[in-house]
Amino acid sequence: MNDQHHDERTRTREVMNRLLTGQPTTSNGSLTVVALAAEASVHRMALMKRHADLKNEFYERVRTETGQVPEPEKRLRETVAKLKKTIANQNAELKELRELVTRLTLASAVLTQMQETPAERFRPLTTSSRSGHPLAEPRPAEPPAFRTRRRTAGAALARR
Repeated sequence: MNDQHHDERTRTREVMNRLLTGQPTTSNGSLTVVALAAEASVHRMALMKRHADLKNEFYERVRTETGQVPEPEKRLRETVAKLKKTIANQNAELKELRELVTRLTLASAVLTQMQETPAERFRPLTTSSRSGHPLAEPRPAEPPAFRTRRRTAGAALARR
């Protein structure tokens, strides 16, 4: 470690004590890494990357000595709460949409069947048959199925 880094570390530790006792000189006095870096005249990224242990030590001391939650942790907790609420809302919407898809699929199937089936198949069941059972009545005969011959290239050539 060179002298510059050692000097930065020493200044940062002194500034930690000043900030925690509420005696800032060049910053707004907030208990954040930004204020710590400004007070110690150290670039914020140097504190975040090169002296990460000091940053962690500062936040730990903020937690223990002041009983406060550090600002970044507060912001993260707020963000997590918002995201959880968003996820819950999206899950509810997804459930609602899935139910809607199921209902629409069933309605489509009923409508399709009604179009494909002759109207007399939907006549009301009566008990006028000899057996007295509504299902004992004969159903109307199914119309003959028409088969269409698929024309293929081979069939077209064979007809010529």
